[in-house]
Amino acid sequence: MAASAKTLTLDNRIQTGDWTIVLPRRGRRRSNFPKVRTPDQQQQPWVPTDILTDPCRQSRLIQKMEICVKKIETSQFYQTFLAQIQTPEIFDCFCRVLGSEMKMQMVIYGIGSIESYETPQFQLGLAILLKRKFSWIGEIEVFDPILSATESLVLESFGCSVLSVNEQGRRHVKKPTLFYMPHCEAGLYDNLLHANWGVESMNRIVLFGNSFEMYRQYAEFKNSAVADSAKHVLAVHRITKEFQIMTVSDDYFAAFHDSSWHFFSPDPESELQFIKI
Repeated sequence: MAASAKTLTLDNRIQTGDWTIVLPRRGRRRSNFPKVRTPDQQQQPWVPTDILTDPCRQSRLIQKMEICVKKIETSQFYQTFLAQIQTPEIFDCFCRVLGSEMKMQMVIYGIGSIESYETPQFQLGLAILLKRKFSWIGEIEVFDPILSATESLVLESFGCSVLSVNEQGRRHVKKPTLFYMPHCEAGLYDNLLHANWGVESMNRIVLFGNSFEMYRQYAEFKNSAVADSAKHVLAVHRITKEFQIMTVSDDYFAAFHDSSWHFFSPDPESELQFIKI
């Protein structure tokens, strides 16, 4: 979309179809990414599956998220994560994407159920901390079709806006945008790249999510379905700077293993015009 969708209100909305997000299981390091599913082309209005709100549930979930954020903030994982972002090599990439803009919007896709699982809590907690730490990170917009009304209200209490439209990952950017998409499906990354398949748009994107290099290896050696359904993910490899993060604790392995920062730098004279998808 050229501009972001309106944020969620809990009345007079239309329910949309499924968009499956597979959450990684805690355990030993594996490179088997979720099964690829290509979302429907149409962007649809959305309402939570569970539209009932419960003040007690909301209060408990806010407290749970506050504890989660504090745990991450005091962890070695977070200190290492911040130190890596602030290395000249990576920070210069952020500055290049920002250009003359003061803020970089954050869009979170596929966060999962923050009420039901610890992994989405850690993923959301880290995003909240990034917003608090860096003044150049602007508004946060969130979408996952499995979010409940209670979860949506909790997200709003932490300063996030919940989208009222399922964009299917097809947000066309016009300003610098950080897409925060840990452990989403390959098809969702592909939709995002497809929607921005041009020099100007690609130069405005930072993407945090599954390692594209891992997808490339996975497609080459293990699964042709990835090659068929994630063509833009694979094609963008040669214009991508990827920095894989370090998970220094088992506590955060399930939420962030095989995750990377991705920056795209197409050459206006050559690169993207030669990549035909």
